[in-house]
Amino acid sequence: MEAYKRWVRRNRDFVHSLESLANGLTWLLPERFSESEIGPEAVSSVLGVFTSVNEHILDTATTAQTRTGHADYLPIPFSLCITLLKDMETLIEVFAQQFYGEDSKWNFIAFTEAVKVFLRLAILRNSGYRMLLQGGESVNDGVSSNEFNSHRNGLISKPIQQQYSSVMRNHHQPTSRSLEGKALSALTRFGENARTVSDQPTWLRRVQHQQAIIEPQTPVAVAEMPSLTTFLSEKGIPGGLMLTGEVMFILRPLVYVLLIRKYGARSWFPWMTSLAVELFGNGITSFVTTSWRINKNFQLSDAEKHELRRRKLLWALYLMRDPFFAKYTRRRLEGGQKLLEPIPIVGLLAEKLVELLVGAQTRYTYMSGS
Repeated sequence: MEAYKRWVRRNRDFVHSLESLANGLTWLLPERFSESEIGPEAVSSVLGVFTSVNEHILDTATTAQTRTGHADYLPIPFSLCITLLKDMETLIEVFAQQFYGEDSKWNFIAFTEAVKVFLRLAILRNSGYRMLLQGGESVNDGVSSNEFNSHRNGLISKPIQQQYSSVMRNHHQPTSRSLEGKALSALTRFGENARTVSDQPTWLRRVQHQQAIIEPQTPVAVAEMPSLTTFLSEKGIPGGLMLTGEVMFILRPLVYVLLIRKYGARSWFPWMTSLAVELFGNGITSFVTTSWRINKNFQLSDAEKHELRRRKLLWALYLMRDPFFAKYTRRRLEGGQKLLEPIPIVGLLAEKLVELLVGAQTRYTYMSGS
C-alpha cells in the first residue's frame, strides 16, 4: 500500500488526467441509463472510489501535518466517508430500483441521505461550527487556500479551480457526483487539470512537489473545538442564526427525499419545500454576513464566499427536477434539439446531449445537489 501511495504522489498529474478521461468514457458505455443494467454504474462507482482514495493520498501528503486544528484521529476522515458515499450512491439507487422497485428505492436513498446528515453534523461540530465546504468534503480551517499555499511555499499560488467543476456534478465529480453532473464534470475536470498544470513552469512545480514530500513539516498544535454552548455564548444571536442556516443546508436533502417518499416525485410539494428551505437558509446566512460584516467573527473567508456562490449555482438543479423538468425543461430541450437537428454534426451532438440530460434526470442522485 505504501508503494502505491508513493507512486500516486510522484505521478499526480498523470493520475488526475487518466481518472478524468476514464470517468468521461463511462458515459459512452452501452445501457448507460437502463433500468435493468447496473454494470455501467458499478464501473463508474469503482472509478470514483479509486479517484477519491487517490486524492486523499495526495492531500494527506502535503496538508495533513500543516493544517491547524484538524488532526485526523480516525482511520478514515468523515470528509472522505462522505466522498466515498457519494461515489456509491448512484449504484445504490440503481441496485435498489432493480431489485426492490421504484417506490422502495426511496427507502435506500433516504438512508444514504441520513448517513450524510450524520457525517456532516459531525464535521460541523469538529470544525468549530464553521461553514461546510463542498458539503463537508473539504476542510474549513478559516484560512483561504491562497494564504495556506503562500505560507507553505513562500509563493502566491493561483486559487484552486477544481471547486468550480462541482456545480456540474453530483458526486464529487468522480469525487462528487451530481448534475452537479457526471459527463460534463468529467470533461470539465480533465480540462481544468491540464490548465492548472500549465499555470506554473514545470521546474517550479517539480520543486514545490518535492518540497511538499521531502521537507519535514512543522507540527502545529491542535486547537480545542468549542462546545455548542460555548459557541452560542461567544457568537450570540448572529452565531445562532448562522448555525441555523448551516443546519438547514445539511438537512434539506433528507427532508426532500422523505417528502418524495411520501408524496411522490411528481408532486410539487417536495419541490417547493426543498426550494423554500434552500432560500431561507441561504437568506439567513446572507443576512448575518451583511448586517454584522464589521464584526470579524462573521467575516467570511475566500473559501466560504466561494462556497456560498457554489450553493447558489446549485439552485439551477431545480430546473432538472420533477415536476418542473417534466412540465417545462424537457419541452425546451426537445424543442431546441429539433431546431438544431437539420445542422450536420451539431444536430447529432445536440441529440446526444439531450439524451444524456434526460437519462441523467431519471436518477435522483445526479440531481440532488447533496
